[in-house]
Amino acid sequence: MPASFPKSGHDRVLSLVKALPHVGRKHGETVCCAGVTLEGEWRRQYPVRYRRLSSGFSRWNWIEYDWILPGAEDRRRESRRVQEETIRFVGTLAEVERARFLDKIVVTSCEAAAARGQSLALIRPRKPRFWWKSKPAKQIAMEKRAYERAASQLSFLDAELAALEPCPYAFKFDYETEDGLPHRATCDDWETAATFYNWSRRNGPKDALAAMEKTFNEVYPSKGMAFAMGTHSLYPRVWLLVGVLRLDRVVQASLAL
Repeated sequence: MPASFPKSGHDRVLSLVKALPHVGRKHGETVCCAGVTLEGEWRRQYPVRYRRLSSGFSRWNWIEYDWILPGAEDRRRESRRVQEETIRFVGTLAEVERARFLDKIVVTSCEAAAARGQSLALIRPRKPRFWWKSKPAKQIAMEKRAYERAASQLSFLDAELAALEPCPYAFKFDYETEDGLPHRATCDDWETAATFYNWSRRNGPKDALAAMEKTFNEVYPSKGMAFAMGTHSLYPRVWLLVGVLRLDRVVQASLAL
């Protein structure tokens, strides 16, 4: 990173990604968020405490915040250590504007993004297939204990909020990139898990899974679908699926002869 790069600043970002909450010793339940600036540059915001975020902003919201550069633990160029108390909601991108705004940053594959020095990318999957797998009881119990520990350590302002419940399923996608290579990814997108929670409360888990299968295997692919991909700070060559977006395909108008 150039020496002249500012060590602090202010951003306006279109929120696209909220990854599943991660329980850490230092910050409690935190979420890695990410989005795109007006200039089409990726920004990663971390750490944001989930319990403050849950009543804050959502995908397709414009937010502003102050930031400082993270330390040596995160050298990814898009990463910013957000000053949580400065986060401010400033609007929502209309649905009709989303595809044209984001189409300019779509890349053919994660490898293409890595070649540009990116650790975040937006791709359009080919032949996507959504499926799920039940988590082992041991894994669910371990996640539940971690959330309960975090809840017990919350500040007084958060004390009345209940512990998060771990999702009983791992959601996965098989897909191809434009180069024809096959991929499989576990979905780390919080909004996908939230979809299961919401639909399950209304209609039960079985119907919720059937509705998700229809949504992600039929509706999204037919209308337009994109994956937000990102790397982990400890494993910079491993790409994770951190956002599943409904994003219409941009149709180029033909010129009249």
